[in-house]
Amino acid sequence: MSASDNTGRIARRFTALKAEGRAGLVTFIMAGDPDHDTCAALLAGLPEAGADLIELGMPFTDPMADGPAIQAAGLRALAAGGRMTRTLDLVRGFRAKDGDTPIILMGYYNPIHAYGVERFLTDAKAAGVDGLIVVDLPPEEDAELCLPALKADVNFIRLATPTTDDKRLPAVLKNTSGFVYYVSVAGITGAASATDDAIVEAVTRLKRHTDLPVAVGFGIKTPDQAAAVARVADASVVGSAIVSRIAANLDADGKAKPGLAEDALAFVRELAAGVRGARS
Repeated sequence: MSASDNTGRIARRFTALKAEGRAGLVTFIMAGDPDHDTCAALLAGLPEAGADLIELGMPFTDPMADGPAIQAAGLRALAAGGRMTRTLDLVRGFRAKDGDTPIILMGYYNPIHAYGVERFLTDAKAAGVDGLIVVDLPPEEDAELCLPALKADVNFIRLATPTTDDKRLPAVLKNTSGFVYYVSVAGITGAASATDDAIVEAVTRLKRHTDLPVAVGFGIKTPDQAAAVARVADASVVGSAIVSRIAANLDADGKAKPGLAEDALAFVRELAAGVRGARS
């Protein structure tokens, strides 16, 4: 796989979405939740269920920006033996069958730092990772990972929030690539959702500062909410609601019940239907 293939997937996907005249659906699941094999089955089924881009969480012991649902997912993954090498195994397994759907690893810097930045970027790219969202690295620390990632042809996707003002935005956007992830609510993942008007205003403002696609997430729990975002943004991002659906299919011991992947993917289909029909 050449470097150009690796950086191109996100751009190609958004170009294709634009040609279709619709927004995309970005889905988030935690790598290794609730166990490696179930997660692999979920990952494999996401594109067919309607996920246009996939965010895969990197489990970490201290996920301070995550709400209860995603925190619990990370802990389940760690308890089931989740670690960076196995996260990359999941991507590798997915890539053996799907060469088109972009995969973005999302999480915190600590596990990447522990793995070793150079080794991580080499292994992530070889596995078929297209981008990174690292929530605890501000632009002031771009030399740590952002610049090496861009040099390795791995997109570095930045978060913008309601508190990111016009003075701060250029710094946030400076080395951003792939797309901009607008966090529509200040606070932890899975929080309340923003009003439609606030999202329209935010997306319009971001578009004044960048030509990159804008994906909007945090607090999207239903197909209707995903559709409302898809009318104004380039993509709707759904994470906590999917992770909660996975959690609802666990037994008393936290193990996957039969049909977990099918049920979670059925929910993704509903979300995708909302997003795909949003502008028609």
